[in-house]
Amino acid sequence: MFELIIGLVIISIVLFILSFFISDRFKKIEDQIELLSLNQMQESYQTNKKLKVLEEELLPTNINTDFKSQGKSTMTQRIESLYRSGHSLSEISQLTKVSEYDIEQIIHTLRS
Repeated sequence: MFELIIGLVIISIVLFILSFFISDRFKKIEDQIELLSLNQMQESYQTNKKLKVLEEELLPTNINTDFKSQGKSTMTQRIESLYRSGHSLSEISQLTKVSEYDIEQIIHTLRS
């Protein structure tokens, strides 16, 4: 009985010492998950950055260069008079060289 207890103690000490030298599988998995998380965050950041650049390129900050050169009030008055005389948005766009979207925005602003 005494020999059995001594044998179990020796085996437990050996296993305890071996546990320090055996690589921890959970540590490896944890490191991989952390790496994947960092990669995902970097990709998300880069995607958001590219999306902001595209939005800035697609959404005009000013309506048009013609609009700026003629003065806002003159162009607005011209668009308003053409709209009130019954011209369609596409006709106004061709006559003023301002995009239809911008014309819609100006007309919407005039209505408010």
